[in-house]
Amino acid sequence: MSFIKSSANENETINIYYEDNGKGKNVVFIHGWPLSGSMWEYQVTSLINNGIRCITYDRRGFGKSDYPSTGYDYDTLAGDLKALIEELDLQDVMLVGFSMGGGEIAKYFSLFGGARVSKVVLISSVLPFMLQTTSNPDGLSQEAFDKMASAIKDDRPTFLESFNIDFYGVGLINKPVTAAYLANANNKAMESSPIATIECAKSFVLTDFREDVLKINVPTLIIHGSADKIVPIEATSSESSKLISGAKYFIYDNAPHGLWYTNKEALNNDLLDFI
Repeated sequence: MSFIKSSANENETINIYYEDNGKGKNVVFIHGWPLSGSMWEYQVTSLINNGIRCITYDRRGFGKSDYPSTGYDYDTLAGDLKALIEELDLQDVMLVGFSMGGGEIAKYFSLFGGARVSKVVLISSVLPFMLQTTSNPDGLSQEAFDKMASAIKDDRPTFLESFNIDFYGVGLINKPVTAAYLANANNKAMESSPIATIECAKSFVLTDFREDVLKINVPTLIIHGSADKIVPIEATSSESSKLISGAKYFIYDNAPHGLWYTNKEALNNDLLDFI
């Protein structure tokens, strides 16, 4: 297994697990919550066969990376991303961030000027601001977030089981994923640190990225599903498409939050076209 060391949190140095596959243009994939870098298997297996180098990594507190008790703010998480890019000496990088992963990208540009990055893809992203306020009326209400946080603390397995049903858009008639796939998704989510699970939820809901996204100054592709029940499209990607100069914005009709799996063929084709 491969690890880099990150000292993004000045209080400690931790191990960040990563996988590096293929040769060609450098693409770094940043996973969503509460998953790990393994979520990208359907993109990696497709892109490496098309001459793309794919790097995935596990955010601190998730997957095979260390599980520290602190450091789940976005400044630190962006520092972990910086450590990965520098340790692997990556140049001309395309960053692909799913959901929570969009936050690392925005902060990386805000804090580090987007060093070594040439393109950005935001998929089902939480940018620019998830929380409902007077200036962000389409966001998630504080009451809804508090209810979610309480459910995670009280019974994380039951919360995740229900969460994943909405995540993949499963209904009485619509069955975009199998029962086996859902069970595996639940198991993957439960492997994460309980501290990281709740602290990262606070970070992606409560962090206001509206100033940070203005610093993204490279070609950007934004993709979001119109049927996303996890990250409200009007408060997030529709706003980001206005704030990021020249951004391309693709809306996948009737796609759920987890479109990287349910719409993987369309997504893979769009990623290849953008690369």
